[in-house]
Amino acid sequence: MNYYERAKYFRTKKRLGQNFLIDGQTISDIIDFANIKPDDTIIEIGPGVGFVTEQLVKHAKKVIAIELDEEAIKELKKLDAPNLTIIHNDILKQDLSELCEGKVKVVANIPYYITSPIIAHLLGEVDDLNNKNRNKITDILLMVQEEVARRMAADENSSGKQYGLLTILSQFWADVKIMKLVGRRSFYPAPKVNSAIVKLEVREKPLLDLTDYTHFRKTVKAGFSQRRKNIKNCLLSAGFPKEKIQNALVKLGLGENVRGEKLSIEMFGRLSEELLDISPTRKSEISTLPSREGSDTVLPESKQED
Repeated sequence: MNYYERAKYFRTKKRLGQNFLIDGQTISDIIDFANIKPDDTIIEIGPGVGFVTEQLVKHAKKVIAIELDEEAIKELKKLDAPNLTIIHNDILKQDLSELCEGKVKVVANIPYYITSPIIAHLLGEVDDLNNKNRNKITDILLMVQEEVARRMAADENSSGKQYGLLTILSQFWADVKIMKLVGRRSFYPAPKVNSAIVKLEVREKPLLDLTDYTHFRKTVKAGFSQRRKNIKNCLLSAGFPKEKIQNALVKLGLGENVRGEKLSIEMFGRLSEELLDISPTRKSEISTLPSREGSDTVLPESKQED
């Protein structure tokens, strides 16, 4: 099937970040990675002209496609699939819990400039313990910029500035794995960057058991607020009391010059607890936090395209 010939006749809109996937093998891989069962309901975000959609409807019981572009919706309607529902809306304004009964899987080729807001919309922030969208989703398959994928799957040992707020946002509520790297020539029009398919298996419970999740969010935000500064100065700048900071760092065996990007998610959790005014009994209960799971990434054996 010549996706390129079909795509080039559609007037793409740069303001919407439209880059249509035209590589047949990658489309097939998306279907495989989604692990769709006959009774599954799929919510597809940003279906565009429907190259992935027309494969999804062959495997799922129901596909709900959420698209903002009216011209793309006209193309989607040509599929005429009885199990396809098309929603004309901005995903950031859509409550997924209103769309159908039961759990759903999400497949998305999203505009790269709003990746973080979409992830936050689907999963909720780290202190959003009862997010309606997240409670609806079992797993999410995203096509994102490669750099963003590596940030989502990073840890404190990752190179450069990969590990940060997006890492913790993604991994706090999901097990994150990079499934495949995708070259820029797999899209029309070709973007300036390479891409990657990322799978997020949504957790029923947060990664850490904490006393105050809003305080944890504040601690993490402070830790990454000024990357050139050490954790002590970052926390001071964020308004944490100096004595508490010093006592917490000593208690956790952390030097004052360590930087936030060198603290694991679990260590941030312990730091947040130590900075709280909580009882010794509660501190004893949370002294051993859950071990991190699902931090490994799966990369293709073959080289990515240029």
